[in-house]
Amino acid sequence: MHIEPGIVDGAKMVLAYGTAAAAAAYTVKLALDDLKHHHAGSFALRSVIGAATTFVFFEILPHFPVGISEVHFILGTTLFLIFGAAPAALGLALGLLVQGMFFAPTDLPMYFVNVTTLLMPLFVIDTLARRVIPADTAYVDLKYADVLKLSLAYQGGVVVWVAFWAIYGHGFGAENMASIVSFGAAYMLVVLIEPVADLVALALAKALRPSGQTALVTRRLYAA
Repeated sequence: MHIEPGIVDGAKMVLAYGTAAAAAAYTVKLALDDLKHHHAGSFALRSVIGAATTFVFFEILPHFPVGISEVHFILGTTLFLIFGAAPAALGLALGLLVQGMFFAPTDLPMYFVNVTTLLMPLFVIDTLARRVIPADTAYVDLKYADVLKLSLAYQGGVVVWVAFWAIYGHGFGAENMASIVSFGAAYMLVVLIEPVADLVALALAKALRPSGQTALVTRRLYAA
């Protein structure tokens, strides 16, 4: 999902600054909602763990260039289900920043583009989860069909944003469109893997269910 430097540049970067600012503002709103149900220490801890796991997903797990961008196993729905929307958003943003600052400095000019691509689909699955997951169902009790819907929404959102940035930056030329299509086709293959990763993470969380509330995960993981 990394948009390479030069795809969007110059005055066009103003839009990326705006979308990233909007994402940051909505993350603050989600954080305030989260703090109504968790203490500040839990929120901070989940955000830090989310950032660390995001870095692993980006830098350690296999990733390869395809078409206009790179295919990564972001596992955004896994972060959402385990840590909650706001810590997942902060984790994705911080993990991407750490990777750019220390391991891929050439990506930093595109940080606002890429962070928008990561966070906007996360906000979509947060809304979707409220609609498709019954209020009396804890996340550890979700079925494959449930996590597949979330994964399709997240990965599909990433592809849509990558396509948007590519078209916004380079237009509808044949070569650009072919690169977008090849990237989208490759990226949607992640949907075959991510729901399984989600279910494995949820099964592990269920097996390790604590006797009381834990600060390491979102309350909704275990509580309806």
